[in-house]
Amino acid sequence: MARFPTWVVITLAGALSLSLAGCSSTGGKRAEDARKAAAAQGRAAVNTPRWTFAMITHSGDGDTFWDIVQSGAKQAAVKDNINFLYSHDAEAQQQAQLVDAAVDKKVDGIIVTLAKPDALKAAVARAERAGIPVITVNSGSAQSKAYGALTHVGQDETVAGEAVGQELTERGRKKVLCVLHEQGNVGHEQRCAGVAKAFSGTVENLYVNGTNMPDTQAAIGARLQADRSVDAVVTLGAPYADTAVKAKADAGSRAEVDTFDLNAKVAAELKDGTLGFAVDQQPYLQGYQAVDLLWLYKYNGDVLGGGRPVLTGPQIVTKDQAATLEEYTKRGTR
Repeated sequence: MARFPTWVVITLAGALSLSLAGCSSTGGKRAEDARKAAAAQGRAAVNTPRWTFAMITHSGDGDTFWDIVQSGAKQAAVKDNINFLYSHDAEAQQQAQLVDAAVDKKVDGIIVTLAKPDALKAAVARAERAGIPVITVNSGSAQSKAYGALTHVGQDETVAGEAVGQELTERGRKKVLCVLHEQGNVGHEQRCAGVAKAFSGTVENLYVNGTNMPDTQAAIGARLQADRSVDAVVTLGAPYADTAVKAKADAGSRAEVDTFDLNAKVAAELKDGTLGFAVDQQPYLQGYQAVDLLWLYKYNGDVLGGGRPVLTGPQIVTKDQAATLEEYTKRGTR
């Protein structure tokens, strides 16, 4: 007979009794509502000090990807008794100033993206000199260790690009348009470079103004009209996938549209076949793990990764997985 540690037995017994009590006295729905209410009240699962962690990203206004990152970070912050602060700016110099502001506030930990790493180097170094532990997230895996961060949480963008290139090759595509919506973002460049490295056909980069969707749609449509040999379009963010679908229709193109990242719209379009596939880097997990790893470091001196990034992707998502993931995207966790 299998034996389990005492703490496992106690934990399972407690969980089972709570589950049965919830089902018998109030019903499954009421038990779930109670669980959600408890989380909303901010009840911590630990009794460690109420440390303050600041997350500073390169997100622009209205980028739903970062809503999902925040959702994960906030959930971990509730569990870990953390006061969570979030700020963002798409301009690298302003983002660096936000890091400086967090240092001035003497926060207990900083989570930062390095989409434009050179502009953030001095600010991250200042945090290190102040004795504030730093974890990088989402972008900047190549610079994270050199800048003194504890670890990096995210996907390796080159590896993710290679996964896309391999998938496109298996699908028999010959010419790909890789749409970069944020010039200067090293992660975006790495993605398209990875696609080109692993793809057996031809890859052409198209730079667009990602802050203006009508312009982005027009630019993609014009390129598809000019070159009928393009049989696949890859966008680097979920909000741009539907824009590419509209541009494809405008141009009368038959190119397959695929995308990095996932949201409710992408899941629905995967499900109905409008999109070929998506690459999920699990932003909820990025936010959750970044907060949790900072807490572990503060509490127990733990560091994951051994100097290498803690990978959250890539995961190729197709129509087969879309129905399941659609439920998660609607609740804001995928």
